Amino acid sequence: MAIGPWQIAIILVIAVLVFGGRGKISGIMGDFGKGITSFKKGLKEGVDEIKDPADDAVDVTPPKEKTKVKKD
Repeated sequence: MAIGPWQIAIILVIAVLVFGGRGKISGIMGDFGKGITSFKKGLKEGVDEIKDPADDAVDVTPPKEKTKVKKD
């Protein structure tokens, strides 16, 4: 089984990430951590902004009509 060009490209990309100098992996992981923190913060802010749907509810039921009963 021969190694094709795609496998070589993948190996080279991994090698550059691992040995690419000046902390490529730590930089990527730091950005990943910041992204997760930002996502969690966004979720917390989203929960605070959710309103109760009952607050905006409008009563649209028609009023009951009063009927007079005639006595004969």
